[in-house]
Amino acid sequence: MARPPADPGRQLERAHRILDAASELIQRFGYDKTTIDDIARAAGVAKGTIYLHWRTRDALFAALLRRERVHLLDDVRRSAPSTLHDLLHGLARELLRRPLMRASLLGDSEVLGKLTRHKRESGTAPPTGELFETYIDALRDHGALRADLTTPEHLTVFASTLYGFLTAQRYLPDSMKVPDERLAELLADVGRRAMEPGGAGDAVAVAKATQEYLDTAVTIAQDKLRESLGTKEYAT
Repeated sequence: MARPPADPGRQLERAHRILDAASELIQRFGYDKTTIDDIARAAGVAKGTIYLHWRTRDALFAALLRRERVHLLDDVRRSAPSTLHDLLHGLARELLRRPLMRASLLGDSEVLGKLTRHKRESGTAPPTGELFETYIDALRDHGALRADLTTPEHLTVFASTLYGFLTAQRYLPDSMKVPDERLAELLADVGRRAMEPGGAGDAVAVAKATQEYLDTAVTIAQDKLRESLGTKEYAT
């Protein structure tokens, strides 16, 4: 059996090359029709080499989804959102332009097949966990969220808006669908109207809380990706 390169940098480059090949194949043929043999040929490596990185096909694809999440969150962070509206718009925009993340969010079995079961354990669901709850509480403290809604109610509105807008597109006739960028704008606007009060609150504190949320979210996502890659590195 082939041995992994001694250089950790070469190991990491090879792991990402394999993930690149897997991503392209899944988007073309779907998860259930994509085999390890297919991925090995596309990546230019031996089949056994892939198993040096991941013991199972499911583990490989879980790593792929985790890498997509890192890229998504980092791109949102780079756009420097300063309000909940900005954050919603950024998340929606990035989800819409990333087919695998979009399929994972919606549980699209046509694309991901049996892989849909990994979306929760791979951390690809909308950001409604403990970290996001802390962010919501901070926004309320700074006067940027409606005080008459509880944290669970805000999370319900957030998740329903995100899921609802993206899911609805599947059931509309093509003539009624709006472009992705406009869809992201509409989604963010509805979220703002439902969750934010009339005033803007403490704008400086809100911007800081939003940036801190994304910094932490990116770090957590990177740590999960490192686990999937079996390396201390994560960069592509």
